[in-house]
Amino acid sequence: MIRIGCAVWAYHGWVGDLFPPGTRSSEFLRLYSRKLTTVEGNTTFYATPSAAMVARWVEETPPTFHFCCKLPREVSHNGFLVERLPQAQTFVERMQGLGSRCGPFFLQLPPSYGPARLADLERFLAGWPRDVALAVEVRHPDWYLPLGEEPLMTLLNRYQVGRVVMDVRPIRDPADPAGSLLADARERKPDVPLRPLRSSGPTLIRYIGHPDLACNAPFLDEWAARIAEWAQTDPRIYLFMHCPDESRSPDLCRQIAARLRERSVPLVETLDEPLTSPRQLDLFGLS
Repeated sequence: MIRIGCAVWAYHGWVGDLFPPGTRSSEFLRLYSRKLTTVEGNTTFYATPSAAMVARWVEETPPTFHFCCKLPREVSHNGFLVERLPQAQTFVERMQGLGSRCGPFFLQLPPSYGPARLADLERFLAGWPRDVALAVEVRHPDWYLPLGEEPLMTLLNRYQVGRVVMDVRPIRDPADPAGSLLADARERKPDVPLRPLRSSGPTLIRYIGHPDLACNAPFLDEWAARIAEWAQTDPRIYLFMHCPDESRSPDLCRQIAARLRERSVPLVETLDEPLTSPRQLDLFGLS
């Protein structure tokens, strides 16, 4: 079933919206996991949590919640992947302390890692634990050309590894004047084309939304239709909503969730009431 979440769970700007007024930072994860059903574990890219921290995450979240942990940058951004397999396996063992809360792992390759390193990627995937779900994000532009993309998809299918699909179109419109938020997002996010391709593994979608919520409507309509179709064959879909203005990310989650429910797409629901906000849904005529 399909899960929806944000890039982070701890954001003070969500107090009064996603979190009740007066919420302390120590309560963020517990409350987040009762409104959304997954999170893109960016924190693990920078530091591997201690076993005690992993245990605390388990205590604070329901069993149906999924962490999609990003592999540490020491693994993904430090030369050949195959040389980092021992570190990757140690990281997996630590994060498997999450138990049922451990979603697919997320390998984000740097822009410098291109199709010339396909053999290295294959050796890495061959050594990856076969019973541990993994998805791969590529950023080098040559992966998006037929000569790079076709062997990549063949490789992912062979090892039942998912593909991370990134959609940066909402922030890349050349006719849109780039304010400070958009200018910063365009600098930090890769300028890659949308390639909505699925492999035999789980699909992770990273949607980079426009801070003007109304600008997202056509893109979210498109994604709702695509996900409804995909869900008929394989509903292992994780949808992460980003925004240059992080305070608006929960609103993007609300918008896509409403569209998917309208299409009777099966969503993993939370312990609390479904994530809705009548005020925001009215913006799109979805109330």
